[in-house]
Amino acid sequence: MTVDSPEKVLAPVLSAFWDQPNSWTLETYRRHEGYEGLRKAFAMRPDDLIALVKDSGLRGRGGAGFPTGMKWQFIPQGDDKPHYLVVNADESEPGTCKDIPLMFANPHALIEGIVIACYAIRSHHAFIYVRGEVVPVLRRIHHAVAEAYQAGYLGKNIQGTGFDLELTVHAGAGAYICGEETALLDSLEGRRGQPRLRPPFPAVAGLYACPTVVNNVESIASVPSILVRGKEWFRSMGSEKSPGFTLYSLSGHVANPGQYEAPLGVTLRQLLGISGGMRPGHRLKFWTPGGSSTPLLTDEHLDVPLDYEGVGAAGSMLGTKALQCFDETTCVVRAVTRWTEFYAHESCGKCTPCREGTYWLVQLLRDIEAGKGKHEDLDKLNDIADNINGKSFCALGDGAASPIFSSLKYFREEYEEHVTGRGCPFDPARSTAWADDNNHFTASQGVLAK
Repeated sequence: MTVDSPEKVLAPVLSAFWDQPNSWTLETYRRHEGYEGLRKAFAMRPDDLIALVKDSGLRGRGGAGFPTGMKWQFIPQGDDKPHYLVVNADESEPGTCKDIPLMFANPHALIEGIVIACYAIRSHHAFIYVRGEVVPVLRRIHHAVAEAYQAGYLGKNIQGTGFDLELTVHAGAGAYICGEETALLDSLEGRRGQPRLRPPFPAVAGLYACPTVVNNVESIASVPSILVRGKEWFRSMGSEKSPGFTLYSLSGHVANPGQYEAPLGVTLRQLLGISGGMRPGHRLKFWTPGGSSTPLLTDEHLDVPLDYEGVGAAGSMLGTKALQCFDETTCVVRAVTRWTEFYAHESCGKCTPCREGTYWLVQLLRDIEAGKGKHEDLDKLNDIADNINGKSFCALGDGAASPIFSSLKYFREEYEEHVTGRGCPFDPARSTAWADDNNHFTASQGVLAK
């Protein structure tokens, strides 16, 4: 296999200077065209700015891939109501780890994008909803916001344009459900984070019942570069329906995990090729293209284009581009059980299919993993997942069902082996599958080991 050079595969934009000293400061950001996009934005009419972002083809980087410009366009104008921008920085998906390092290393890209977006949708108050556990990131953002206020990029009469904007950084309390945009809005208003019934949609009645745009961190942070370099430059990367660059989070049993910024449409084979591949002596068994809530794929899908259409055609979702890679020492049943335990724990309990369904999925999976399962339990797993999928109040239920469906599709034999063999074939007490010839990996060090 020929390995493409990093220069041919990667397209560092947001991550271009993460490795430089004090990359998070205003001084460093200005040296890399910082706030040039804002200057160009202020020279445009808000409606023209929305049209530019729409024409660029930028799609939401938070999972669903909804066109960013179109979301901005939904905000009604002339309604005499306050408009709000809320940045969803409540990164909680197992395996997803792109927004946290982005905010930690380059927070001013997010702040500049926020000012541009607020100018476009005619908003004068924006919020960043961050997970409260990531204290170092919160400190970085607060420091960057203070720098932006002092330099006149936030506050009253920004850069002498007459445009005013207040930016509030809000620390969430650590609930996965608050990554769902309407649950986030309820939490931001001081209520229990639970999804809202829609319609009305946030664009009409969002935060404080006013028109609101909710965007992902990476979506907003990508906007300044489009202003600086143009929509044609942005569209020169990726595909027609999935243009531009994005951050791929490579983790798991790989030689060099990390953030790899590349055009949409790159393949996992290419990313593994430039990152050193799987850990020495091991091969890829299964992987997730967008975090644990997306249907898992196998080594047969190494050449699937990692864009919204390519991954969708392969039967999964691009999601947050969280590429969790597992090798042949990993028990699929064990991995899916751990993910399902997470979803059962994080279910808000508002709807019956998710609240009850995830609970029973966990009971069945634990029995199967422990060797107490029956053959009919496999069909029961599939049936319960089907009763959750598409029937829960929000997408958490769909995310919990995805690993069930896909793992049964590709690895049903492994489930059956747990039943017939009365336990996990990857258990160190029963098998040598977890042993590493070089003693680099033992059961006590395993990613999924208890």
